[in-house]
Amino acid sequence: MSRSAHDSPRPASKEGKAMHPDLLNDNILKTQYAVRGELYTRAQELAKSGGEVIYTNIGNPQQLGQEPLVFNRQVLALLLAPFLLDHPSASALFPREAIDRARELLAAFGGRMGAYSDARGAPAIRQQVAAFIEARDGQPANPEDIYLTDGASVGVKYALNALIRDGNDGILCPIPQYPLYSAAIQLFGGKLVPYYLEEDAGWDLNLEALRGAVKKARAEGTVLRALAFINPGNPTGQVLTRETLRELIAFAHDEGLVLLADEVYQPNIYQDEKPFVSAKRVLREMGEPWASSVELASFHTVSKGMLGECGLRGGYVEWVNIHPGAQAELYKVASVNLCPNTVGQATVSLMVAPPTGDSEAARQYAKQYEDSLASLRRRAHIMTDAFNGLEGASCNFTEGAMYSFPRLHLPAKAIQAAKEAGKDPDTFYCLALLADTGIVTVPGSGFGQVEGTFHLRTTILPQEDVMHEFVDKLRTFHKSFMAKYKD
Repeated sequence: MSRSAHDSPRPASKEGKAMHPDLLNDNILKTQYAVRGELYTRAQELAKSGGEVIYTNIGNPQQLGQEPLVFNRQVLALLLAPFLLDHPSASALFPREAIDRARELLAAFGGRMGAYSDARGAPAIRQQVAAFIEARDGQPANPEDIYLTDGASVGVKYALNALIRDGNDGILCPIPQYPLYSAAIQLFGGKLVPYYLEEDAGWDLNLEALRGAVKKARAEGTVLRALAFINPGNPTGQVLTRETLRELIAFAHDEGLVLLADEVYQPNIYQDEKPFVSAKRVLREMGEPWASSVELASFHTVSKGMLGECGLRGGYVEWVNIHPGAQAELYKVASVNLCPNTVGQATVSLMVAPPTGDSEAARQYAKQYEDSLASLRRRAHIMTDAFNGLEGASCNFTEGAMYSFPRLHLPAKAIQAAKEAGKDPDTFYCLALLADTGIVTVPGSGFGQVEGTFHLRTTILPQEDVMHEFVDKLRTFHKSFMAKYKD
């Protein structure tokens, strides 16, 4: 409940504590983040008691066995221990390409990885990101429009914090959505305005549903500021076509909205029919009046793809068609944080400018990258096929990203049992799955879903040597659960 100027002042402390939970910022108290919510807390308790836990609740590739790219780690090792560069054994321990790249990156940081960089990130690395974007899109990119960030989440929060002025400002978000958006919008005091994706159409955009969401929100007095979309989708795994992106861009132009393009899974594509195409590329190819007027922020990260470097916290945001005065304000906000961490910045460099040519290091990098992607393609099929082979479950193919998002067709008795337990039905199912198998998932209610439907999200990240055992556990549990609550 919002407070007005006429309300009596709140107390400064309670029970001797100024930071009492009842006295915290209301937006913090209202914030939910399902990916690390009740299921995750219960999983930690299970792990502490000695139980086996398989964390498929979050896209954390290395936690589930994905190996870091060797070349990247060689360069990072040299950056963090630069005295090794001149060690007599350096050339025996590290390939020449890694040594040269480490020297190049060290120079980008003024010879000191432990020193602050520019608040937007080291200029040389922002130039590399611009070159990566130009090569990807065939369109120019300006390094002055690129901010390096501690993971993509920071860039998303920069944008939302700048856009949301008060409780009347709304952000259009796809449902199902990644809970970063609902959580950050709540923290900044705005409104999440949902637009529903069509499950029966492979989680595609429904333009009429989007128009309806806008009409309803504005009729309720909401000032719409931006439209977020996730491509490839999280949790839904769909890849957007050029035509869908054109529709989104034209819609943003007509409605005066900033586009927030979450493109962190762009390397994670598991089919050939729908390749990843960036929003910026489509925007520029559309020509005028869209190319120079539609405001766009696009986000990328080192946490996904074949790097999977979640803990190193590296990413970037590119600001497109943003007013120079607004960019100056965003630079000020970034400066409050002093700078993004330098290890994350270096990892962004390694993501956007990998080793090339015919050297042994380049061949090893390419093989490791391609083998990892091929394995993920196979795992996407294994997971989707497993759910589609279960009675009472159905699942769209995971075209991209790292997740399957099956629909659970739960019996009435299970829904009633969940109600009696005070749980959403899919949360009830996921808690039972955790207790029986140690598998941690996220209920669909944490992402938003059409009322009366139930889902869960699991990653496709368990390694192939354990994937079949993982699927067998899911299958055995599901059959038992459905039999227990059979109508």
